[in-house]
Amino acid sequence: MDYFRSMTKFNVVFAKNLIAWYLRNKRELPWRSTQDPYCIWLSEILLQQTRVAQGLPYYLKFIETYPNIKKLADAPEDEVLKLWQGLGYYSRARNLHATAKFIAQHRNGNFPNTYKELLELKGVGDYTASAIASISFKIPEAVVDGNVFRVLSRIFGIPTPINSPMGQKEFKKLAQQLIDIENPGTYNQAIMEFGALFCTPQNPDCISCLFKTECFAYKNDMVSALPVKLKAKPVQKRFFNYLVLITKDEKTLLQKRLGKGIWEKLYEFPLIESSKKIGLKELSKTEHFQNLTKGLVMESVTLYNDRAVIHKLSHQHLYAKFWIVEVKDDHPSFIPVSKIGNYAVPVLIENFVSEFFVSYSM
Repeated sequence: MDYFRSMTKFNVVFAKNLIAWYLRNKRELPWRSTQDPYCIWLSEILLQQTRVAQGLPYYLKFIETYPNIKKLADAPEDEVLKLWQGLGYYSRARNLHATAKFIAQHRNGNFPNTYKELLELKGVGDYTASAIASISFKIPEAVVDGNVFRVLSRIFGIPTPINSPMGQKEFKKLAQQLIDIENPGTYNQAIMEFGALFCTPQNPDCISCLFKTECFAYKNDMVSALPVKLKAKPVQKRFFNYLVLITKDEKTLLQKRLGKGIWEKLYEFPLIESSKKIGLKELSKTEHFQNLTKGLVMESVTLYNDRAVIHKLSHQHLYAKFWIVEVKDDHPSFIPVSKIGNYAVPVLIENFVSEFFVSYSM
């Protein structure tokens, strides 16, 4: 469907009006004062699935710690993951580090300056490649993210689900036709900012909107109905039983998560995952529990939290219980409790550590 047929005149001024609004209303953010592709890339990776308010402190920490791509490339992966801790979606951090190493080692520290080459970088999809290409190199490649989907679907009345293959193509085509050829980077930032600050998911200020006379959704009372999104997959429930081994001299055991899946390469306490809630009797019969405690003299096993801690991820809900296993001695892989803060851990583990070990040491 061609959304330009009945709105030709409007489409001519759409980008200009949007840019004018942006220049008057934009937030002052550090990555907007530069065209350095390293800074643009870093900000875009950090802000994927992340609000600006949450991502901004991380951006500042990364820029301070790794002021250029070589510094980031030379850093140990565990250090990068630790700095990322609390931001979630840790595959972004691993891809960030891998891409930094690739650019430093194979491109002499220089970013690709074409959309096609940017797409070849690990962790860089259409949106990120378009952002870097347009902002850093003035290439007229339109960004399409959640904010852009919302703005375009409402103004042009597009009912195609935004998370369908057809929707992805349709919105990209429309965004590409609307982009300001002379100022592609400013236009892309403008439409994203308009969606983030004005054409918001809930309760947008339609009365004051500069596009209200042309907006299909406003004129047809469909603001809350657009954009359309296909139903997400059912949420998976997982039951985590963490074994928190503690010695009398306050040492414990952390293990790195290996293989694909959530929290890859982060550290956690030894984990026994079960298909349902289980008690100590069932837990102690598992092969993992018996192998883990083999050779150790256990003095007590107690459940720290009777009610499971529910940790919600995008398509998973984790029901976590922490079992405190006090042991008489340790082995070389144990670490002092005081050193846990040196390891990159999931927020679920970080919250437990900050709560439990403060009271335990008192």
